[in-house]
Amino acid sequence: MKYTSSEANKLLRRLNEERDAVLAKEQKSSTFLAAIGEDPESVRPKYDYTGTQKAVEELDWKIRIVKHAINQFNLTQTVPGFDMTVDQMLVYIPQLTARKKKMAGMKGRLPKQREANDRYGRISSVIDYVYANYDIDAAEADYHAVADELTRAQAALDTLNNTELMEINV
Repeated sequence: MKYTSSEANKLLRRLNEERDAVLAKEQKSSTFLAAIGEDPESVRPKYDYTGTQKAVEELDWKIRIVKHAINQFNLTQTVPGFDMTVDQMLVYIPQLTARKKKMAGMKGRLPKQREANDRYGRISSVIDYVYANYDIDAAEADYHAVADELTRAQAALDTLNNTELMEINV
């Protein structure tokens, strides 16, 4: 079948949830307690060892197939408007996010601001000032440029993930 990246990731999440559910059910039913004098057969939960192992193996196989298809897509698909593959974009976006956060702090600084002096739990009579050693207006311009680039990158990746198709045979 053909899936978009977004659909493939939802399929992968669903398969992982199914696998987790099978393993949780196995955890609850593969062993049980019976009190002394209690008939173990009356409290034995239903459990199919062979069927459970087969179900987990089948889900593991499907997860591998889907994950491989997503990885191949991410390695080979180029994001329109960027000279990057999806996997490179998945590194670039967090880099932009970190830079935006840093620029937000830098653009919000005053050229000269009083430092709160609380040395060893006591307020000192010495007043210290922290001076910005850069152009705050340039930092603000860089902030807006990075924010715009981040928005553009996220939109391009979202568009690609919801339009381009990949073949997955599960």
